[in-house]
Amino acid sequence: MRTFESVPTAFRNAVLFSLLALSWGGSFVAIEIGLEHVPPLLFAGLRYALAGAIVLGYAAVVTDRFRPTGRDEWLAVLVAGVFVIALYHGLLYLGEQYVSGAVAATVVSTSPILTVAFAGTILPSERLSAVSIVGFVLGLVGVGLVVQPSQSALTSEVTVGVGLVFASAAAFALGSVLVRPIDAGLPIETLQAWSMLIGAGVLLGWALVSGESVAAIELTATAVLSYGYLTIVSGVVAFLLYFELLDRSGAIQVNLVGYAEPVVAIGVSWLLLGSVVDATTVLGLLTIAAGFGLIKRESIRALAGSVLTSGDGGTFGDSSHTAARTDGGQSAGDERVQPCDD
Repeated sequence: MRTFESVPTAFRNAVLFSLLALSWGGSFVAIEIGLEHVPPLLFAGLRYALAGAIVLGYAAVVTDRFRPTGRDEWLAVLVAGVFVIALYHGLLYLGEQYVSGAVAATVVSTSPILTVAFAGTILPSERLSAVSIVGFVLGLVGVGLVVQPSQSALTSEVTVGVGLVFASAAAFALGSVLVRPIDAGLPIETLQAWSMLIGAGVLLGWALVSGESVAAIELTATAVLSYGYLTIVSGVVAFLLYFELLDRSGAIQVNLVGYAEPVVAIGVSWLLLGSVVDATTVLGLLTIAAGFGLIKRESIRALAGSVLTSGDGGTFGDSSHTAARTDGGQSAGDERVQPCDD
C-alpha cells in the first residue's frame, strides 16, 4: 500500500494546503451557524479555552518548552492573546451577527494589507513604498465594494457588521506588528497555546462585562457540531496541518492559504446555507487580493522562481516557529513566518 510519504512532494503539499484552506475557510460559516445558538463572546471564549488546553498538551509533548519564561516571552503571548485571539475573534464573532461568513472571510483577507500600513507607521525600519500605498488603497476599495456604500446603507446591519469585522482585521494586524520587536524564542506551538488561553480569558471576561449569560446558550445538535468543528477541526487539527505544512513548504507558501479561505467560505456557505454572494462582493475579494499582490510582489516572484527551480514545490523562506496563528489564514509574529507582512 502506497504511503503518504511516497507521494510526490508537490502533491502532498497541495493536499495539505487544500485541507488547511477547507478547515479555516469553513470556520467562518461554522461561526455564522453557531451564533444562532450561542452568544458571540461566550462562543469565542469557550472555543479557545478548550482549543488552548489541547494545543498546550501537544506543545508539552513535542517541544522542549511548554511554558513562557522571562518578560519578553510573557509579553509576546500577552500581546498575541489580547490582539490576535481576543480582539480579533471577539469583533469577528460580533460582526458575524450581521454579515455572512463568506462576507466576513472576504473582509478579513484585508489583514495582511492593514499589517503593512501599521508596520510602516509604527516600525522605523519599514516605510511604506508608493506601490505598497497603492496596494493599501486597493484593499480599502475592496472593502468598499463588499459594503456597497450608499446613503441608505450607511446605517444598515451589513455596514455595522462589515465595520466590526474590519475592526477585527485591524486588531489582528496591529497585534502582529506589535509582537514583532519582542525577542521571544518560544516554539510556535507554545506561543499558540498560551495565546489561546490568555485570549480565552479576555473573551470570557468581556462576555461577563457585556452581560452574556451561559443560560442563553441553546444546547442543540447544531450548536454542538459548530463548537466541535471550530474547536477540534479549525482550532486544533488545522494548526497541526499548519505546523506540518510550514515545515514542508516554508512560510510564504503556507500563508497564501489566507486567500483561498474566502473562496472556500463562499462555497461552503452556498452548499450548507444556500447563500450566494453577489458579483460585487467577488469583485471586492479580487480587488483585495490585487492589493496583496502589489504589496508582496517581490516575495511572490521569489516564491514562483523557487518553485520553478526546485521542480517539486520546494521551500521558500524561513520556517522558524515564531508566530501565532489564527482563523483567516493569518499569522502574527515575526515577519519571517508571515504571508504578507501579516
